[in-house]
Amino acid sequence: MKQFFKFVFASIVGVLISTFVIILIVIGSITALVSGAKENVEVKENSILHLSLNLPITERSASSPLDDLDFGPLKGEKKIGLNDILKSIKNAKIDPNIKGIYLDVNYMMTGFATIEEIRTALLDFKKSGKFIIAYSEVYTQGAYYLASVANKVYLNPQGILELKGLSSEVMFFKGALDKLDIEAQIIKVGTFKSAVEPFFLDKMSDANRLQTTALLGSLYNHLTTEISKSRKIPQDSIIAIADGLKSRSPQDALTYKLIDGLKYKDEILEELKTKTGIAKDKNLNTVGISDYAKSIKSTGSSSERIAVVYANGDINSGEGDENTIGSEGISKAIRKSRLNDKVKAIVLRVNSPGGSALASDVIWREVLLAKKAKPVIVSMGDYAASGGYYIACAADEIFAEPTTITGSIGVFAVIPNMKGFFNNKLGITFDGVKTGQFADLGNVSRPLNNAEKLILQNEVNRTYNDFTKRVADGRKLSQTYVDSIGQGRVWTGEQALKLKLVDKLGHLDDAIAEAAKRAKIKDYKISNYPEIKDGLMGLLGSSDEKIKAYFVKQELGKSYQYYQKIKEVNNMSGLQAKLPYEITFQ
Repeated sequence: MKQFFKFVFASIVGVLISTFVIILIVIGSITALVSGAKENVEVKENSILHLSLNLPITERSASSPLDDLDFGPLKGEKKIGLNDILKSIKNAKIDPNIKGIYLDVNYMMTGFATIEEIRTALLDFKKSGKFIIAYSEVYTQGAYYLASVANKVYLNPQGILELKGLSSEVMFFKGALDKLDIEAQIIKVGTFKSAVEPFFLDKMSDANRLQTTALLGSLYNHLTTEISKSRKIPQDSIIAIADGLKSRSPQDALTYKLIDGLKYKDEILEELKTKTGIAKDKNLNTVGISDYAKSIKSTGSSSERIAVVYANGDINSGEGDENTIGSEGISKAIRKSRLNDKVKAIVLRVNSPGGSALASDVIWREVLLAKKAKPVIVSMGDYAASGGYYIACAADEIFAEPTTITGSIGVFAVIPNMKGFFNNKLGITFDGVKTGQFADLGNVSRPLNNAEKLILQNEVNRTYNDFTKRVADGRKLSQTYVDSIGQGRVWTGEQALKLKLVDKLGHLDDAIAEAAKRAKIKDYKISNYPEIKDGLMGLLGSSDEKIKAYFVKQELGKSYQYYQKIKEVNNMSGLQAKLPYEITFQ
């Protein structure tokens, strides 16, 4: 009998190992097939770069062997990296085979600053004398802002162009918490630190209304100014069109000169053929961003490097991933760059609304150490606020987009008191013993007492004092001044420049150029950190999360964003330095 079980167990183990090996072989084969199909991209003469941006735009492209295959929950989620978009536009400017750009965009699944960076790259592309033609059936405001740089902007004869101004709306939970008999106990520093307002107010505070109005005003002024320049329409006319919602039909958009014509897709294709000298009975030579980016060969023969460290997402402890900043993972990347003799300068690319104050301080320390060894330049993306600003403030120089959301220098903690909910709604009571007066501090089954509130407030005050001191030291400002522009208040990049929170308005390339200048190098290569796990390793490392996310998305649909917010709240631990809200460009 013992021998029988021995053989049975051995057989089971053998089957499991064989199955695992077969899976690896299948995935490896798929990877090889997909990779092989994409390796050699030929850019023909008289080609057009097809810039289709109706996908989520991430900081960096990350390939998966399943990106182009439909395997249900393991199917690759289509995304495109800002790095590949900018690289493609920059190279297309000097590529003799690329005659122009066809800008195909309905909506933008990204933030203000990302759109700004792409738009600036397109403006630079136009200096080559090559054309940009934009076409869409529907232009949301973000899409139109980008498309307005084109030489010709076309709209479908039955299409829609939205130009209505910016708005911000906050969801408040106090009424729901009251019904559930849950009290949100708030400990914070900062008059404008409004991230916690939804839990104890039912409408915006005067301070939050003031900062949000100023923020949207700054963004709106920038957007309308740039559209005015591109379309050669007075800014006040642009504002009047939006305020009166005057562009209600395609003909309205044409009448007000927001577009250059009303055309169907086939007419656009005919115009593109004419511009590139392609016969009407022949197909256009087009190349997409992903393929074109793969065809671009890296330049530079020097062994010297500039490290670009990508810090993207909420800040937490741990390793993190492409969508979250782990204090351990980013610290490791900065440390590796600092200790690598080939790396002559570091650019920290920050795109974060903040998060854990402790994790932010861990990263700040590594930035400070790196700064003592070599130049450190920060490039801010859509957000570099609260904890995102914390990790940036020690750099030698900070670049931001005019539409970057930054500042939010403040700290908060939220501890729910769920005694009423448990007692009155569920009939659950608690009792216990403890060895010290504060042994159960933070227990959600009862309210905080005055002594505990004082302890927590002192901790928040201390963290805020450390935060403002870090900023004051890094920016060479007085701590009193930092406190006066801090208090949790949010600023745009344009506003932050005037307040000395940033040094220059510019893009990632500008930050890299400044890093090279400070390092006194001209010939260099870019090394990106943390390294992305591409292909098979990336798939194996994230498949469990992908499967869970897939089924939740299928069930919740558009409400998935609220599920993500709940996950963020559940993942919060300790004191938080976080942006009060997110702004999306519709």
